[in-house]
Amino acid sequence: MSRPKITVIGSSNTDLVAKVPRMPAPGETILGAEFITAPGGKGANQAVTVARLGGEVTFITKLGKDAFGDQMIENFKRDGLVTTFVFRDGKAPSGVALIFVDKAGENTIAVASGANANLSKEEIDQAKSAIESADAVLLQLEIPLQAVERAISIASAANIPIILNPAPAQPPSPIFLNERLTF
Repeated sequence: MSRPKITVIGSSNTDLVAKVPRMPAPGETILGAEFITAPGGKGANQAVTVARLGGEVTFITKLGKDAFGDQMIENFKRDGLVTTFVFRDGKAPSGVALIFVDKAGENTIAVASGANANLSKEEIDQAKSAIESADAVLLQLEIPLQAVERAISIASAANIPIILNPAPAQPPSPIFLNERLTF
């Protein structure tokens, strides 16, 4: 039995997590108990999950040319992702998510998109073969809407099933209403 070929297009972040006794009030500094870094980003999380479930995953994303980007590529390769279309940005850093987690497990998250915000339609076009040869395309909205729309257009024209995680929430694009999407 062959492995399903899934192309995931989306964000990649390094999560910087501070465990704190409670959330700080505006302007307040509190001391945290623990700090960890972990791979994250909606797109990277989806790509790694599909690969760990047995899919053959090509991941299309954009990272900075920095230590976080280098580490993410090592992680992708360790998880068996095809990284042919992991683009590198020489001007913007890799994305990071700053996360506070309190004793009750509640969190607050701020994302600095970095290179994720620069994934372009032209780069999606460079990865057209990976989209057209997939059994399904999985996307989310932590990358520019123009890149998402271009990927949907390519997949739709090739009759490839499209799965869109509409997060983080934003007003829908007209293309979402005109194409066969699974949410």
